[in-house]
Amino acid sequence: MSPERPSSSAAQVPPAADGLIVRLLKQTMPFQVVSEKMLQSIAKLATHASYHPRDVIYRDHEKADDIFVVISGEIEHTLADSAAEGERTRIMRNGNVFGWAAVLHADKRVRLATTTCLKSAEVIRINGPALMDLLSKEPTTRDVVMSRFATMITREFGVPSAAAEVEAGRPAKAQPSHATGLTLTMFRVSRWLKSPKPYLMFLGFGLFLSFWYLAVEVWKLPRFRDMPGLTVVIREWFSKDPTYGLSIYTPEYYEHILVSVRRIGIAFLLATSLGVPLGLFLGWSKTFREYVFPVFETLRPIPILAWVPLSILMFTGTETPVIFLTFLASFFATALNTMLGVESIDESYTRAAYCLGASKLQVFWHVIAPGAMPFIFTGLQISVGVAWFSLVAAEMVSGQFGLGYVINTSYTMVRYPTIVIGMITLGAVGYITSAIVRVVGDHMMEWRVRELALGGR
Repeated sequence: MSPERPSSSAAQVPPAADGLIVRLLKQTMPFQVVSEKMLQSIAKLATHASYHPRDVIYRDHEKADDIFVVISGEIEHTLADSAAEGERTRIMRNGNVFGWAAVLHADKRVRLATTTCLKSAEVIRINGPALMDLLSKEPTTRDVVMSRFATMITREFGVPSAAAEVEAGRPAKAQPSHATGLTLTMFRVSRWLKSPKPYLMFLGFGLFLSFWYLAVEVWKLPRFRDMPGLTVVIREWFSKDPTYGLSIYTPEYYEHILVSVRRIGIAFLLATSLGVPLGLFLGWSKTFREYVFPVFETLRPIPILAWVPLSILMFTGTETPVIFLTFLASFFATALNTMLGVESIDESYTRAAYCLGASKLQVFWHVIAPGAMPFIFTGLQISVGVAWFSLVAAEMVSGQFGLGYVINTSYTMVRYPTIVIGMITLGAVGYITSAIVRVVGDHMMEWRVRELALGGR
């Protein structure tokens, strides 16, 4: 016979201790990104409990009512045989959370483990249903907390089936109160505007322009004195009658920009449509990777300029070789980052999906592809930057219009201010295209935007 469960001393946490509870909750995985106001509300639900060595706090198959956060001491957490998939026993210490079955669906709130006090322990207990009712007032916060509970259950306790139940309990996106990716993107923008970052950015630009002006036009430093000065470039760029024929008032200036943007758009779409699927399969299938990856890695280091003769032989005209050369570098960056994204996915997530009866195709579409998306969009931001770099090289060799063509012909015709105008325009347009990729990524990964926004990152 198992010993009777001993009683423990429990008491409501006094208001003066709320600050200590808030600090403790901030150390835990589920509540790290929750706002201070919400943490204070959670602290009001908390009760304090003390346990002595060999006290059994709860047993498996009992009704789950509270979650527990350890203040001090040591508590042994032993999963039932039916729930364990890896290591059964863990020792809970300061800041650890257990008793998470209390946040599952009402019909599934049954303990999956037995917990025993090893050393005299102090804990706080938070009623699970009351916590869920409180979080339901802020659906966005609830989404993040439940997602972090699921991650904690999978990584620390190795119970992906329970983690899947937690994820299944999250609200649908269609709820009117649910914040959209655009809303949270704007939230991050407002946080950014209120922070010192934009002012430091303008200060950085100011320092750069000041150094350019002083080094070229005032101090006339060696290696700088033959460069076009800041005032010369600005005067030429904004002139209605430019000396070298290119300014914001000339139609030719915008024609060069549009031609380059069109080439980048075509090359980037091709690189994305081919590179993302290739990267997903390289990361997902070991057999496919063994056949394809050696060839991929052999071709990837070849410089773009080395492909110029072959591109001219393979493609007719002057436009297609430029797009092909631009596509190449972008394609390799996209495929490689996508593959790394797939490899970064914790295997416990795929195991959880298989445990719930998912097929290989369902795992691919619902676990592998979404899980790799942060890496995919990081790769796409790198990809669009590399595409601009490659485009300039391609237009210098084979183009008749475009910003790379402007820079190259301006050098041969000794139009140095126009070179700088082309370079600055290239940087500005490249920055805009990268920003567009980031915005699209935020829209397609609303779950990640919510977590980053609530985390203040």
